[in-house]
Amino acid sequence: MKIIFFSANMEMIDEWKSKHTLEHSFSCYDEKSLQKVLKGLLKPAIIIADFDSVATQINKLISSNELPQNTVVLEKTPEITAGKLLISRGVKAYANSRISDVNFSQMINAVRDGKVWTYPKLTAALVKSSSAPTLNEDAQSLIQNRLSPKELEVAYLVLEGLTNDTIATKLDITIRTVKAHVSSIFSKLHVSDRISLVLLLK
Repeated sequence: MKIIFFSANMEMIDEWKSKHTLEHSFSCYDEKSLQKVLKGLLKPAIIIADFDSVATQINKLISSNELPQNTVVLEKTPEITAGKLLISRGVKAYANSRISDVNFSQMINAVRDGKVWTYPKLTAALVKSSSAPTLNEDAQSLIQNRLSPKELEVAYLVLEGLTNDTIATKLDITIRTVKAHVSSIFSKLHVSDRISLVLLLK
């Protein structure tokens, strides 16, 4: 999948290109050039947007419901509140502009696989902001109809932000059993990860 770097700051794009080795990438400095590149591609691309320089354009695309499918937002000083808002609006990943090469690769692979990627503190905040008591009737009905009683119990603990280890301890079952329940929950609810589960149910 091709990468499109989207920033009004040429130095930021140069920094990304030199830091993260990629075979196929494009550079866009404004919304017009971004739309031109997107129209010329036959397959979807991953857009890496520099929120510090193109926030207005990103917010415009979000508000007009035209945000490209695989948009990643990077910011010099990422904030949990901004991250929660962007992820809830369809952004697939949110992190620091100077993300390490290892985390950058993990992020790109997650987005390429149709998953949502965030840094640990934001992931925890997203999960905690959607704890079980705040689920609306539709979400509660969905999980009660599709999940077994044990899966339902595990799902609520996942939504509380608990790790697999903590869930295993709390329910007095093995981590392997927890992983099996979590995998089954994802399959039955057609989601691929914990963040997608939160976004579906909150």
